[in-house]
Amino acid sequence: MKIYKAYIVWFTMVLLLPAFHVKAASNPYTIVEVTGPQGKQLDYAPLLHIARKQGLPASAVYGWGNHLIVYGKHLNSASIQKSARAAYPSCQVTVYSNPFYDFNRRLRCGGKGTAKRWDNIILTANLVADEHLQQEYVDYHATQFKNWPEVSKGFCNACFQQLLVFRNGRRLMLVISIPKGKKLEDLNPKTIENNPRVNDWNRLMKKYQEGVPGTRKGEVWVFFKQVTDNSDTKRSL
Repeated sequence: MKIYKAYIVWFTMVLLLPAFHVKAASNPYTIVEVTGPQGKQLDYAPLLHIARKQGLPASAVYGWGNHLIVYGKHLNSASIQKSARAAYPSCQVTVYSNPFYDFNRRLRCGGKGTAKRWDNIILTANLVADEHLQQEYVDYHATQFKNWPEVSKGFCNACFQQLLVFRNGRRLMLVISIPKGKKLEDLNPKTIENNPRVNDWNRLMKKYQEGVPGTRKGEVWVFFKQVTDNSDTKRSL
């Protein structure tokens, strides 16, 4: 357990601090989130049913604590939002679209090492409440690719396919796409390998983020977990 906690602290400081750059209006990916009362575990079955009706696989639905999300490309977010509100009447339903940060391997890595199939890792955190610090965070990221090219170089080295950051209010959603079958804990150390300026960036950025309600003291970024569709398991037996 101590090793696991140490890894999460290291992971938070090393990687998960890029955010806003240029609004990517043409980016087709969207997240729809259902947030229930604090401390209440939500039943994912209704949201999984909604996703299925949209033609999405079970792998598009994730959960963490009292949060459920659907993530995908070209989603009918208005329809999903309407259905989710009906299925979860006591919950808040939020849409995240048009990511503020869009690392694209084809554009940033010369197209090398692109994978046909991806696994998506989704995390969430908050910006701090101080509006002045929020603006500093945005200002730094407005020129990240130009002034801190080592950050995207690290993502290229780690074979990240895409990295998106969405914002709604203070809330951030981070999506890291990696080659299918690979493990993030194996790829992530490559972001700082022979690349010390990424550590400088992370030390600079860590003061701008904090954990969402429900996180432990000192915990910032938390991982959503893909749900398991038992019906798929039964059909495969």
